[in-house]
Amino acid sequence: MAEWVIDWVSGAGYAGIVALMFLENVFPPIPSEVIMPLAGYLSAQGKLSLPGVIAAGTLGSVLGALPLYWVAAKLGEDRLADFADRRGRWLTLSRRDIERAGGWFQRHRGASVFFGRLVPGLRSLISLPAGVERMPLPSFVVLTTLGSALWSGLLAGVGQVLGSRFERVSEFFDPLSWVLLALIAGGYAWRVVTHRGGARRAA
Repeated sequence: MAEWVIDWVSGAGYAGIVALMFLENVFPPIPSEVIMPLAGYLSAQGKLSLPGVIAAGTLGSVLGALPLYWVAAKLGEDRLADFADRRGRWLTLSRRDIERAGGWFQRHRGASVFFGRLVPGLRSLISLPAGVERMPLPSFVVLTTLGSALWSGLLAGVGQVLGSRFERVSEFFDPLSWVLLALIAGGYAWRVVTHRGGARRAA
């Protein structure tokens, strides 16, 4: 997988990073923990600039957060939870996920949008309660941008520091990336199988 990401980003450049990070936020086929270190590695090779990599990763994350914010703002908490009961199986989104993210948001408010971008598994979900609560869009965008920039910078920085050592690191990084993908796929399958919809919950 590492080779595929490197080839994709090498060919598509910054736009490729934006696209992958956008998808990672909406429906994660490849985690940012794989995308951004590899993009940082390419910056160490002189193929991309580190600031450009961080900016592209941040932009993709922000663009990926906005659809979830807008959907949640449009539907509201009750309709969003009902949607999760009826259609959430294939999105692996449950009422419990929404309530958990909502509880985090209620406790920490704006800070949850910033710090939530640094927590795997919560980074995308935190957009939902922010939308439900109609958090001002400029505040949401600013806090999402800051949190995403920090996350993207940390991951890209790791890739750049690896630099010339990446050939050796890739010997275990590539298998590790496949393990991460397998865990995501396994987690997705588990969530689909164990999803409890409204009818079953009522029963």
